[in-house]
Amino acid sequence: MDIQTLQKHVLTLATIKETDAPMVSCYLNLEKGLTAARRILDERVRLLRKTLPTPQRASFEHALLGIESRLAAGFQTESLGAAVFARDGEQKFLLDLEFRVPLPTWIAVDSTPNIYHLVELKDTYDRYVVVLVNERSTRILEVHLGSVTDVAWTKRPELRERVGRGWSREHYQSHRPERNHEFANEVVRFVDEVMSTGGYGHLILAGTPRMTAVIREALPKRLASKLIDVVPASANERTSAVVAETLASFVEQEQQESLAAVDRLQKNICSHGLAVAGSASSLQALKCRQVDMLVMATEYTSEPAWMCPGCDIVAVQQARPAVCPNCGRSTTRELDLKEALVRLAELAGCGVEIVHDSEILMRMGGVGCLLRYLSTEAHCEAAANNLRDPALVTP
Repeated sequence: MDIQTLQKHVLTLATIKETDAPMVSCYLNLEKGLTAARRILDERVRLLRKTLPTPQRASFEHALLGIESRLAAGFQTESLGAAVFARDGEQKFLLDLEFRVPLPTWIAVDSTPNIYHLVELKDTYDRYVVVLVNERSTRILEVHLGSVTDVAWTKRPELRERVGRGWSREHYQSHRPERNHEFANEVVRFVDEVMSTGGYGHLILAGTPRMTAVIREALPKRLASKLIDVVPASANERTSAVVAETLASFVEQEQQESLAAVDRLQKNICSHGLAVAGSASSLQALKCRQVDMLVMATEYTSEPAWMCPGCDIVAVQQARPAVCPNCGRSTTRELDLKEALVRLAELAGCGVEIVHDSEILMRMGGVGCLLRYLSTEAHCEAAANNLRDPALVTP
């Protein structure tokens, strides 16, 4: 699956309308096989059956049948993670996704799909380009979410084949530097085109040291600035093994970029710049469409919050009342702020950085936003009214 396809699925899940039937969001870690994931899943399902209100149990069981049917069909051998979303009722829904990168084994029941783990996966693994080069061939690989989605180009230099067919080895050696230079420039031109057309921001070179050095030397500044690693790989090494090695480098680079986002957030907060921190302020900024990037710690947990679908009011850091103080209706329900924040970010099309092990971010409440601009109150109110999800409106 490529990143664009995943983004479409995330938006579908983020915009799906609520119904009386609950949505079941199921994630599976397949690193040790489906059987190991099922043991964790079955234990969680038993607990949910005891916890769910009676009116939701029948719909929950019917949704589970859809998930069970999908699990019975099995998954591809290469898949390390999967997600299944199911809902029963008049507006039935079923979506299943497979990935070559892991997800946690996790299941939840809510009025809307839980998309946090998809957003985290999208941020962590994203996409990049690998130039796999050796003395015999060159391949440009487009890697999305840990999977090679396209082999953009394959080329075998012809010069070496001429050795033994009328060319002496000395003649070959004398022409090799010039041919290597021409070949490297040709590869770089193609890589430049692939990266600019596909909007890639990261490049990794992999292959034999001599050939990766030739390509690296030929990179112009705009591509050299996107180079994040050079990975050794023999001519006989499998592509899947090379991609796994480059993926580790990419994840490490992504974490460094996430920490850099925390650093920008902290500096802007300290200088009274374009940033806010904390659950309530982040929700308000997202509602007003001021946000350029949502920065969230993996350890972030939702603070108490509730909403009233009857009058579209949201209250943060407050226990849920039985009756809405704004409209008097008994329609209030608890709100998962973590899901609400990432859902609003996806709806607004702003960036999301999921950050691991940041004490600084946790001291700021575990979540914050880098802003595009400071909004006036009138503009904020207009922006809130234009959100595709009218339920998330603070009083």
